[in-house]
Amino acid sequence: MNKALLDIVCCPVTRQPLALLDAARLESLNAAINTGSVTNACEEALSAPLTEALVSRDGRRVYPVEEGIPVLLEDACIDWSQVAD
Repeated sequence: MNKALLDIVCCPVTRQPLALLDAARLESLNAAINTGSVTNACEEALSAPLTEALVSRDGRRVYPVEEGIPVLLEDACIDWSQVAD
């Protein structure tokens, strides 16, 4: 993802800065997605693993990145509490 874009994006809910989700946490998220236990804010189950994601500073909200473009919609937000660390 573009570094300049990362410097200006923020969580649409909390206005906290966002950072790339690290590889270990992305792997945990994708493992949870594969079990069918992860939904977005609209309560739609996620069925495909993510290749990239952004996470809020407090680590509670995750936003998918699709083809290098962050999906910064409140409805697309994934609550990290659904993922077993």
